[in-house]
Amino acid sequence: MPGLGETLRIAVAGLGTVGLGTLQLLRKDSEVIASRCGCRIEVTAVCARDRSKDRGMDLSPFKWFDDPVVMASESDADVVVEMIGGSDGPARATVEAALGSGKHVVTANKALIAHHGTTLGRLAEERDLNLGYEAAVAGGIPIIKTLREGLAANRITRVYGILNGTSNYILTSMRETGRDFAEVLAEAQALGYAEVDPSFDIDGVDAAHKLSILTALAFGSEVDFDSVHIEGIRDVSALDIAFADELGYRIKLLGIANLTDGGIEQRVHPTLVAKDAPIAAVEGVFNAVVAEGDFVGSIMTEGQGAGAGPTASAVVADLIDIARGLKCPTFAIPASSLERGRMVPMERHVSCHYLRLHVQDLPGVIADVAAVLRDERISVESILQHGRGEAEGASVPVVITTHETSQAAMTKALEKIAAFDTVLEPPRMIRIEAL
Repeated sequence: MPGLGETLRIAVAGLGTVGLGTLQLLRKDSEVIASRCGCRIEVTAVCARDRSKDRGMDLSPFKWFDDPVVMASESDADVVVEMIGGSDGPARATVEAALGSGKHVVTANKALIAHHGTTLGRLAEERDLNLGYEAAVAGGIPIIKTLREGLAANRITRVYGILNGTSNYILTSMRETGRDFAEVLAEAQALGYAEVDPSFDIDGVDAAHKLSILTALAFGSEVDFDSVHIEGIRDVSALDIAFADELGYRIKLLGIANLTDGGIEQRVHPTLVAKDAPIAAVEGVFNAVVAEGDFVGSIMTEGQGAGAGPTASAVVADLIDIARGLKCPTFAIPASSLERGRMVPMERHVSCHYLRLHVQDLPGVIADVAAVLRDERISVESILQHGRGEAEGASVPVVITTHETSQAAMTKALEKIAAFDTVLEPPRMIRIEAL
């Protein structure tokens, strides 16, 4: 590590929003950063696909590389900052080349860590190098440091949160305006909160990448993205949000990792949470993460989960740790000690449920539905229906909430209910979480 008055040299691969934000932060706050880490952090090399593009800042002081793998292998940098994105391809090759040539790595790439974090963590630790990824989860919220360092004395039993700002913005706007999903999504795209192809955000994949990383940190297991149960928010309607509000809930897309007697649950899905739960008050593009430890109890961190400034802040925090000579195991325990987690299949998950049906307004329809729930040993907590159809047999919405039951039983019940001629569209189910 550099000594007092010396320089930590970094190379930045990828000059998109976060890459440029990192350069700007290092330039603007260079003095305060140097005073806090005891040396100067200097960018010596950069790499991006288009050398001629106007990026709004002078890049001439930096050595330019057209190939990030070559930069990772041959530059004079002490640290390679990977901002390329994607779980494989150039991003993975760049990180492997950097570690292979004795350079520390800092990345904001959650997909890379979610798919290859265990392997890369072991590679870094074998070479006594840092693999920093604070910026990969929840932007400017220091949740990696919180789990790995601040809560190191605790056994973590559950970690959950709002891990995607785009989805949270959409659900918040739907509730505040009464508009439906498609209209609010289009607005989010126009405002730049959602991508042209928003599928990773609204289908829960982005949140699942982040959750798999948090699971490894919390429970000392290998990163296992493939075991995350994933549902998105495409099917959440304004009607669901209104009914949830009437029942005393908010709908949030949550990522939840839970340590149970049977193993580890990892799931991302829309969730009804009580209005008085702290996480229910996290609105708009903000993220929040809650960790529950055996001695600390429950703590919640909240902040901006994306954007140039917050994410660059997290990137530079990792660079400062390297400059200070701080070294922690990549996933709270040595990566070589991570074990394959015993993952609980979703059909064994137990929770209360919200069901919304559109049924014909005829005698006996609710009795038929109740009979199916009885046969699957599902106990009903409440039934909510407003008014009647304008004509006999017209469509009316009915909402049923249940007591705790297994996902397997609920799946069987929904298949039977959907087969009724009097049920006019697929039943909508959202889990209710006690937080």
